[in-house]
Amino acid sequence: MLLKPASSLLSLLVLLIVSTVLISPTAPKRPPNVVLIFMDDMGYGDLSCYGALGYTTPNIDRLGSEGTRFTNFLTTQAVCTASRAALLTGCYPNRLSLSGALMPWATNGLHPDEETLAELLRERGYATGAFGKWHLGHHPDFLPRQQGFDEYFGLPYSNDMWPVNDEGTPATSGQKGRFPLLPMIDGDSPVDTIRTIADQDQLTKRLTERAVGFINKHRTGKPFFLYFPHSMPHVPIAASARFRGKTGQGLYADVMQEIDWSVNEVMNTLKTNGLDKNTLVIFTSDNGPWLTYGDHAGSSGGFREGKGTTYEGGHRVPCLIRWPGMVPAGRVCNQLLTTLDLLPTITSVCGARLPKRPIDGVNALALLKGDESHPPRKEFYYYYRANSLEAVRRENFKLVFAHPGRRDEGYPLGMNGLRGQNTENHGTEAGLYDLRHDPGERYDVSKQYPELKNELEALAEKARADLGDDIQKRKGANVRAGGQFSATR
Repeated sequence: MLLKPASSLLSLLVLLIVSTVLISPTAPKRPPNVVLIFMDDMGYGDLSCYGALGYTTPNIDRLGSEGTRFTNFLTTQAVCTASRAALLTGCYPNRLSLSGALMPWATNGLHPDEETLAELLRERGYATGAFGKWHLGHHPDFLPRQQGFDEYFGLPYSNDMWPVNDEGTPATSGQKGRFPLLPMIDGDSPVDTIRTIADQDQLTKRLTERAVGFINKHRTGKPFFLYFPHSMPHVPIAASARFRGKTGQGLYADVMQEIDWSVNEVMNTLKTNGLDKNTLVIFTSDNGPWLTYGDHAGSSGGFREGKGTTYEGGHRVPCLIRWPGMVPAGRVCNQLLTTLDLLPTITSVCGARLPKRPIDGVNALALLKGDESHPPRKEFYYYYRANSLEAVRRENFKLVFAHPGRRDEGYPLGMNGLRGQNTENHGTEAGLYDLRHDPGERYDVSKQYPELKNELEALAEKARADLGDDIQKRKGANVRAGGQFSATR
């Protein structure tokens, strides 16, 4: 009788040990959260870790010191709508029949049949939220909640698409006069109107508060995907009273300081909730700076031209990626990478599937983790306007074709929020450029490398057969229909 309690105690201990062994290996591990911060018109030279002068961006820079700074990262097109379509689908935007920047009277948008990164991650069990500029169609069929996002708060298109002139006066004629009042949307419905620059002063703060609230809401339970597409520093630039005038270096520097504060708010919220070590954070921009606005525009960091061109100043943007324990800290990566590649890379990280339709992005997870032995991308197509192939690239060589294009170089730049002079139909000459020695694309080396020029011409033919080329009046075999809104549906 005296042995019975000891026997029962021994049985209980054995049961606990067996239970621990059986349960621990199969306990589900929460997949990593994803935070994707997407700036608007921020140039390659606008962060202090990429050479900005006159102000610093220590909180954004920290993403690079705690992660990897990419120096050869390209946006897919140097304009708003097209760039965002590529980011969220992994496709060249002209494959989706999207181009340029959709106007408030546009009836098209991202086709509902296209699978976005948000849809793929939500299917995987992620909570999804978007806070900021959308610009993939403002009609109900195209808004974020119909494209995979559980929550949305922000502007349906660019913050300059409002009936206010650059001088700040009401616009009654011209294109500006056609613009409706600028709505702020919550979910699917307008909840506020941005009427004045004073209203725009609050944009960065309001969007940051909603992004932080989303993280706090999902600090436990399912993982989350936070898409944070800022409205700034797209003109008209604006900063809240806390930052306006504080740098002494002009309004653009003040705006960048507030953006840096915003990133710090996001990172502090992740850390406070114990999420920063299990969160993949990506910071990049939709295209280069809108140079014609002069002191209200950013810096292309020495690359030629800026937004609206297929020179490197339009496409080359900062990219900082942080994921402790997975992405090497303090590393600089010079391998070619693009916004096309973020969707397949993120889905690989999160265990989500790829879209059912073909995409153009490649999985760069090995590169993110530090393996540069097999670069995932070697080629890239530079499309602009409706569907014009203006250049192609293989590794460090870029072949530019003759085309009409934007030119800011040589024209007076604007000041104090006023637009300068430029041309949209400058006759750009053809040329072959070695970006290793000539990142400014000034010295044509086609005569020195005739065989390489022929190889790049063949690459261009491949692009034209696939996606078409308006310059040569070619239709692509694999272009898909874009979304069209019908009020009768």
